[in-house]
Amino acid sequence: MRNVFDILEERGYIEQLTHPEEIKELFGKQSVPFYIGIDPTADSLHVGHFVSLMVASHMQKCGHKPIILIGGGTATIGDPSGKTDMRKMLSREDIDKNVEGIKKQIEKFVSFEGDNAAIIVNNADWLLNLNFINFMREIGSLFSVNKMLAAECYKQRMEKGLTFFELGYMLMQSYDFLYLYNNYGCKLQMGGNDQWSNIIGGVELIRKIGKDDSYGLTFKLLTTKEGKKMGKTEKGALWLDANKTSPYEFYQYWRNIEDSSVSTVLKMLTFLPMEKINELSSLKDEKINEAKKIAAFEITKLIHGETEAKKAEEASNALFNGQGSLENMPTIKLQSPDTSLVDAIILTGIASSKGQARTLITQGGISLNDEKITDINYILSSKDFSNNYSILKKGKKVFYKLEI
Repeated sequence: MRNVFDILEERGYIEQLTHPEEIKELFGKQSVPFYIGIDPTADSLHVGHFVSLMVASHMQKCGHKPIILIGGGTATIGDPSGKTDMRKMLSREDIDKNVEGIKKQIEKFVSFEGDNAAIIVNNADWLLNLNFINFMREIGSLFSVNKMLAAECYKQRMEKGLTFFELGYMLMQSYDFLYLYNNYGCKLQMGGNDQWSNIIGGVELIRKIGKDDSYGLTFKLLTTKEGKKMGKTEKGALWLDANKTSPYEFYQYWRNIEDSSVSTVLKMLTFLPMEKINELSSLKDEKINEAKKIAAFEITKLIHGETEAKKAEEASNALFNGQGSLENMPTIKLQSPDTSLVDAIILTGIASSKGQARTLITQGGISLNDEKITDINYILSSKDFSNNYSILKKGKKVFYKLEI
């Protein structure tokens, strides 16, 4: 069996490692219990979690044991990493509900059966009952505040004011690693590169108590060529839950990625063999669209299943090639054909306010049945529904079917 280090490196996942040579040697010698953390701030995972779960899947397939830590305890604080504002604090009831929704999605990536079966743990089980004085004396005393404040995860929050509540997040996450090390033999924490400071905190905590076999690894974040995180749409995050982001919308997002992102997405979000990925990534100009179609199908199949992926593909082909069925594209029901174009745009979620909708119209960004509409007072009528539906389009890539 291949060393999973080579697989992760070949597919471009690895960003930073605390002990590169030791980690690679460890992967080659034994089954390594490792953990990734997910804070249950919503009842669904989104694209930001996708890479973590793909890495966990590759690790398990190579014989290593995934520990999926659901942050039921740390979510009561909220991770300040990459945030300029303090996150909303969730109630215990909200967190418990979110945990149940997330568990179902994790099962698509890792197996909970077999010799190296994955397990799910919730840090609420050990964090919420900690004695504050004992914790600060035993754990807090091992952390330098000066060093913590220099960490990237706190810098942005310093501009608006970092609360002591949030400052404790690094201690909590570091303690998670120590707890899993002591109780499950966990030797490796993995996470997105924005978690580097927190991961180092945990590795150093374990080593400060006299153990020398704790490690950290971060993987690259999916970003656009402008450096923005991938997975953002007009409606917000690209969710893995079909009720939050439909399979069609999910498919279309990946179908419309930048040419420069094709290779990265194929490597990190599909299980296609590298030979096929290299072949697809070498396509140029119009031919690169074939690679995008394959990427969109494979990614949608992984999250929503092959049946839904085929439906999304058919709907996309119907719009762009005049082939296939429109049945599965996002559809909005109107109460009456005599609906203002502005209201129809808001109902689809293309714009969140009438002001935004009017701006889109005046700038020529809205079409109805392939005819550009620039009149902000346009009212739809029965003539716009000659086929019992009307296609509302923003730009070249966002489509909605309007029905009465």
